[in-house]
Amino acid sequence: MNINPKHTFTSNLPADPILENTRRQVTKACYSYVKPKQTSNPKLLHVSPEMLKELGLSENDAKRKQFLNIFTGNTVLENTNPYAMCYGGHQFGHWAGQLGDGRAINLFEIEHNNQNWKLQLKGAGETPYSRTADGLAVLRSSIREYLCSEAMHHLGVPTTRALSLALSGDQVLRDVMYNGNPEYEKGAIVCRVSPSFLRFGSFEIFAARNDTETLKTLVDYTIKTHFKHLFTSSDPGGTEESFRETEINKQTYVSFFNEVALRNLDMVIHWQRVGFTHGVMNTDNLSILGLTIDYGPYGWLEGYEPGWTPNTTDSQHKRYRFGAQPDIVHWNLYQLANALYPLIEEAEGLEAVLANYAIQKEAKYLQMMRSKIGLSTEEPKDANLIQELEDCLQLTETDMTIFFRNLANFDSATPTNGLQIIRESFYEIKTVTEAVKNRWNLWFDSYADRLQRDPISAKAKKENMNSVNPKYVLRNYMAQLAIDDANKGDYKLIDDLFNLLKQPYAEQPKHEKWFAKRPEWARHKVGCSMLSCSS
Repeated sequence: MNINPKHTFTSNLPADPILENTRRQVTKACYSYVKPKQTSNPKLLHVSPEMLKELGLSENDAKRKQFLNIFTGNTVLENTNPYAMCYGGHQFGHWAGQLGDGRAINLFEIEHNNQNWKLQLKGAGETPYSRTADGLAVLRSSIREYLCSEAMHHLGVPTTRALSLALSGDQVLRDVMYNGNPEYEKGAIVCRVSPSFLRFGSFEIFAARNDTETLKTLVDYTIKTHFKHLFTSSDPGGTEESFRETEINKQTYVSFFNEVALRNLDMVIHWQRVGFTHGVMNTDNLSILGLTIDYGPYGWLEGYEPGWTPNTTDSQHKRYRFGAQPDIVHWNLYQLANALYPLIEEAEGLEAVLANYAIQKEAKYLQMMRSKIGLSTEEPKDANLIQELEDCLQLTETDMTIFFRNLANFDSATPTNGLQIIRESFYEIKTVTEAVKNRWNLWFDSYADRLQRDPISAKAKKENMNSVNPKYVLRNYMAQLAIDDANKGDYKLIDDLFNLLKQPYAEQPKHEKWFAKRPEWARHKVGCSMLSCSS
């Protein structure tokens, strides 16, 4: 297996000088060196062929014992120094201080096809940032993260990726619902892959400590590594060294912030498009590259409920509910703006970016919703049509995924067939009263009228709608079925779902059983309706 590891992150940023793996406050450093914990009996459960290819590795490589040992932490490659990253964050709206990679250990980087990838093990043992935890992960959460990372990629949602899923062979004690009933579970490790694992909190921690020197070093590295197009060297024909040493001006910092804002807006609009709810949108869980990161208690909408959250910790205040996600990104950007301010010392540019986000948020959401209902042109009253649709979707429990997928079959020439076309999306048909039917029929009349003014053909409309409205998503009950089987030693469903979700917009007739509403047994089942942050 030919791996030529790179180290751009560690070679350009300050390290924690203390090599002892003890819980502590780490200052003036972006990371701490730490070795993964040895596992007793690792077993590879699944590998992503797509991610192997992205890394320049083969499926034969994945069958080697060396691959298993590297990506479960039992072998540290020669000339590599694994590390955990230092960052802070606002959790549920409150500053939490230092957080960091408490259960993630970065191994090395791989460059392939002009792309640099960081490879990180989640669940590979404690780090200086583990606080009171053990740094390990369990099988259930690891299955969810592995499947969802790759499923989101195939949905077209910006995301971190996953290379492999493995059992550690060790037992891990967890209290699933934080109710005082801990139990031992199978330990597992996911290899996560991303161009960067930097988060908003990576910058916040240094601003909070008034460590402007390290803050500047990190921001400059980030711009020159991941946002090169924003950076104009005073010597365009110069060497890489001169490029690295050239100072960044204040306007470039503002441009950087603007791109971070727009990338995260793009990401969250995709979440709203497919019905994904992150569940823990703390500032340490938002990527500086606008990638979906840290798959904890996430979930897809079953019934269309803007107020739904999958996170038990958030069940009372519902800060991170589905409908609030674009606004939470905005709030988190305010915190990032405060972190960047010491480098700029002028608020005007940062405030302009935040104001533009608010404007773009409304415009992008409307544009996205137009695409979901098949409109190719814009009219002033489209916002009213879409708002009425969202109101109708909440009149009775209506499955979001099935509704929008079946809506593509609507023919504006026969609007009276509207209810019949979406009937399958209703959870209980008896709740669809005459009043509800009348409201829907009025909406279909308006929708039909609007479609007739749209120049696109019915065939093209359906194709367009089916390209943005997935037929298959990783519903929580599907993941839970795979988890239940895996806990019994049967891993086939992991592979079945992995392959199903590689083509979420295709009809896949042989997998039609997965195009179905959440079964009633899953309505209140742990892992299917609400989840905790326990991993």
